[in-house]
Order: sequence, then C-alpha cells, then structure tokens
Amino acid sequence: MEQTLNRGQQWLEKVLALMGTPTTVKLSKPETTEEMTIGETTPWLVIDESKLSEEQAKALLKDKGQTIDSLQYLANTLLNLGLAPEEQTPLTVEFKGYRQQREKELRVLAEKTAWQVLETGETVELTSLSGAERRQIHNFLKEYDGLESLSRGQEPYRHLVVQRKSN
Repeated sequence: MEQTLNRGQQWLEKVLALMGTPTTVKLSKPETTEEMTIGETTPWLVIDESKLSEEQAKALLKDKGQTIDSLQYLANTLLNLGLAPEEQTPLTVEFKGYRQQREKELRVLAEKTAWQVLETGETVELTSLSGAERRQIHNFLKEYDGLESLSRGQEPYRHLVVQRKSN
C-alpha cells in the first residue's frame, strides 16, 4: 500500500505540472466527523493550494469538481492496474476541502430524497452526479429500510433512481 501511495503522490504532482498547475501533493487522512464516510479507510492525496493562483484553483474545482473527479478516477485506475483486488488501494484526491464539503451536500440530498420517496411513494431520479457521487448516495441510502437505489442509463447520462423496495 505504501508503494501505491508514494506512486500516487508522484503521479499526481507530475500530472498537475503537465496541466500547468505545478504544486505539491501530500498524503493524508481526513479529519473524520460523525457524518463522514469517505476517507474512513481511503488515503487522501491532498493538493497544496498555497502554490496555485486563484485562476488555477478555480480550474481544479470548476464544473462541480469535475477536474479533481477525473484526476481521482485516473489515479485509481492507473495506480491499481494489474493488481489483485485485495492489493488495490483506493485513493481520494482532495483540494481546498472540496471532498468533505461535497460529501455533506450529498448526504443532505440523500436524506431529502429518502424522505420524499418514503412519504410520497414516488420514484425520484437524481441526475448530474459523477459515478463516485452516485456510489456515495447509494451508501447513504443503505441506512433507510424500505428503500432501494440503482443507477440507470449510460454515461454521460447515467442517473440514480431511488424508489421503495419491491416486495
């Protein structure tokens, strides 16, 4: 695992430099809170914001964090390529507290959606979520008896469906 983390740190620093946003990346574990689920077992690659201009920082977070989502996806795919599942190390790429803030937002969305479905019995579709965000909401919704969630469609139009469990 340590080797994957070091490779991840080096890889991300190199990619950021190639993107025109040279900075350092540190390995970290997030501060855990009661409501937090990401990072409990996942090491974080934290991008140092102090060496970036405001414009560079905005570029990393634009479009709902699509750039850091893509970097995270690539890091996990490339760094775990060819490894047995038990040897793989999932990594989270963090920048300016975005992951922790986004998780709080997703938890609120999941709770509101759960109560809406439980109260009305109507199916609710959630769009405009990344694959990682859909996974988080699936995990949040496991806390609710009587509900099920599934992903439908093909990227980039894949969406999450929340409904009452079928009997």
